[in-house]
Amino acid sequence: ALPICIALQIIGSGFGRTGTRSLKEALHILGFGPCHHMDEVLPSPEQRALWQGVLTGGHADWARIFSGYRAQIDWPGANFWRELAIAYPQATVIHSVRPEESWWKSYISTIGKLMAEFREMPLPSEISALMENLRSMVEKTFGSTVDDKAAGLAAYRRRGDQVRATIAPERLIVFDVAQGWEPLCSHLGVRIPDQPFPRLNSTDDFWAGLQSR
Repeated sequence: ALPICIALQIIGSGFGRTGTRSLKEALHILGFGPCHHMDEVLPSPEQRALWQGVLTGGHADWARIFSGYRAQIDWPGANFWRELAIAYPQATVIHSVRPEESWWKSYISTIGKLMAEFREMPLPSEISALMENLRSMVEKTFGSTVDDKAAGLAAYRRRGDQVRATIAPERLIVFDVAQGWEPLCSHLGVRIPDQPFPRLNSTDDFWAGLQSR
């Protein structure tokens, strides 16, 4: 195995739109940053190239992909939670959740909409190529199209069941960002910060962020 300057301490297994942007900021505040998130992938030619390889079935060089990161949450990393839990056996797994209807409403107006419509958007070719593979990843996860609500909700439940069945309870935090600091800090063994839990990346923020790229 390659030597890693910082080994991942946190592995996120929850789907995108389960408060991952807020959780990313919270982990930074708690000292578990830098945290890898989709935000890191789209702007970075190196990250895009590495993930293109992984998403098309190539060798996953986790040490290189997560070099310098203490945490990983959100897609695409969350899709590989099993592999990462094996590669980083000391890491805590955070399974981010929210009420499923609320998750679907957020997903279908952001990621789902983007996945369904990006081919009609004036995107750079390298972003379009990555989006094709991310769309395939979501379709495989759902076992259907990216806008199939019944399949999406079934996949959402299935992921939670799989994570709970696979990860030892003492290693796992099932976390809704609406719970705030206490359960997260308690499990990670850190003090509760003297500031509100971050609330980031509403649906409007999602589209504004994309347009700024």
